[in-house]
Amino acid sequence: MRILGIDPGYAIVGYGVVDFDGLRFSTVGYGSITTEANTPFPKRLKAIYDDIITVIEKYNPECMSIERLYFNTNTTTAIDVAQARGVIMLAAESKALSIYEYTPLQVKQAITGYGRAEKHQVMEMVKKLLSLSQVPKPDDTADALALTVCHGHSSGGLNAIGRGITG
Repeated sequence: MRILGIDPGYAIVGYGVVDFDGLRFSTVGYGSITTEANTPFPKRLKAIYDDIITVIEKYNPECMSIERLYFNTNTTTAIDVAQARGVIMLAAESKALSIYEYTPLQVKQAITGYGRAEKHQVMEMVKKLLSLSQVPKPDDTADALALTVCHGHSSGGLNAIGRGITG
């Protein structure tokens, strides 16, 4: 199964693509989509949509694993990230990808076995699980790869912890 992981944002969208055969992960590609701060917000959303479509067409994933948003302080940022997440999900839906959502706690649990793990612990485990020479930068990219591993671990049966939106 080829999994596209997305860490949503409007300044930086991290993405990672891995193949998972039920036992092993193989990294296919990863990177980030960035938008300029001075760009009008609707144009930023359009750029994110277009770039996600390009990533999907380049890597041809079967499904997308995306972070479920959780904000408790800055509602303005939450709304903007939610809008970016919406266009990302629209892009995935337009390409007929199954979409799965995971909370940060679920990702940490799947990667480290501990839902309250520190960020650096998650990053090191992503590096190890995907046999990477270093932790990918920016952090959004490493987070996206963590989402791919989370979905791989979660998709293998009755213990799946994500919520399938489509498919």
